[in-house]
This record gives sequence, C-alpha cells and structure tokens, in this order.
Amino acid sequence: MTLLLIIIATAAVSLISLVGVLFLGMKEKSLQKIIFALVSFATGALIGGALLHLLPESLSMGNRAFFHLIIGILFFFLTEKFLYWRHCHKGICDVHTFTYLNLIGDGVHNFIDGVIIAASFIVDLKLGLTTSIAVALHEIPQELGDFGILVYGGFSIKRALFFNLLSAITCLVGGIANYFLSSFTQLFKVPLLAFSAGGFLYIALVDLLPELRAKASLKESLAQLIFILLGIGLMFGLKVVFAEG
Repeated sequence: MTLLLIIIATAAVSLISLVGVLFLGMKEKSLQKIIFALVSFATGALIGGALLHLLPESLSMGNRAFFHLIIGILFFFLTEKFLYWRHCHKGICDVHTFTYLNLIGDGVHNFIDGVIIAASFIVDLKLGLTTSIAVALHEIPQELGDFGILVYGGFSIKRALFFNLLSAITCLVGGIANYFLSSFTQLFKVPLLAFSAGGFLYIALVDLLPELRAKASLKESLAQLIFILLGIGLMFGLKVVFAEG
C-alpha cells in the first residue's frame, strides 16, 4: 500500500511538468512575451530555490555543504563546455546549452523530491500527503519557469513538454528507489541538495542573467527585475509557509 501511494504521489508531481500545454496553439508574438517573463521569473526562482531552500537544507553537513556546492558549480561549468564543443559549430548553437543544463539540474532536484516524498510516506500517511502537496506547490512555478527556459533556449513547445516531463519522471524514480534502497539513497540526499544548489546558481547567474542583460531598454529591464523579484519572493513565501506549517 505504501509503495502504491508513493508511486501515485510522485507520478502526480511529475505530471505537473506538463503545465506548458497551456501555451499550445498560442500565437508566436504572445508566446514570446510570456516566455520573456517566464525566463526572468525562472532566474529568480532558481536563485531563491538554491539559496533559500536547497543550500539551507544541506547545511546539516556543516562546511561540507559548500564543498558540494562548489562541485555542483564546476560540474555544470564543465558540462556546458562539453555540450558547447559537442553541439555548437563555429560558435553557433541551434539550441542553447543552458537548456540541457536546466534539464540535468531539474532532474537531480526532482529525484531528491521523490526521495523526500517516499521517506515521508514510509513514516506516516498524513505526513506523506502533506509533503506531496508541499512539493507540488513548489513544482508548479518551477516547472513553468523550466518550460520557459527550454522554449527560449530553442526547443519547440512539444519538444519542451516532452523533455520537461522526462526530467520530471526522476521524481518517480527517486520515490521508488528510496522505498527499496532507503539506507543507500539517504546517504546521497543531502549532498545532492548542495550539488543542485550549485547547478541552479550556475544556470541563473552564468547563463540566464547574461541573456536577460541583452535586453537593453529601460521598460524591459524593469519588467525583468519585477519578475526576478517575483521568483525570489515566491520561493521565500513558500519557505515561510512550510516553515510555519
């Protein structure tokens, strides 16, 4: 029964990644305006998620958390270099490398979510349901931002939906893995939190902010700042709500 509940909960959270279907059939001009806002929002959400959620949760390791944070940053740097060398010719990329980085980072994060959901169901049914709702509320804005990043980076809407779902399914994998291998997966959960935080910071600060900076008009810059602050603000709000809960 517990395994079935874990599968249902993690599968439901994974399906949130399909929130991008709301934009199917939308006119190109309108879609670009929304994507512009989503990328700015995602930048703030990534920064807020890394510094307000993932890193604080990993500080139970003490200073080792910062070591894993650095490993995450360097891993994403080297991965982006490899992707650039592999897929870009003469400095031209059909798809920005940060799209793949975002999929990797989100996949790791979703795996951790699955581990957390499974652990909570193993302890108590009510705790499992509460945790699943909390994770789902985190995922809705994050998956919207991820979708925006993928489309902005060069994916078609349908391709973005497919790969976003593929990345989200790691939540289901994490849940099942923790049910059968809890003693093993728990060893890696906390280090992976710091590792993911490093990846999210790298994507936000190295890839997305420079892209946003290319928009030079005052009106666009103010709009970017507002959506970045909204992303950070939402992550802060979720932290306060669930800390009090």
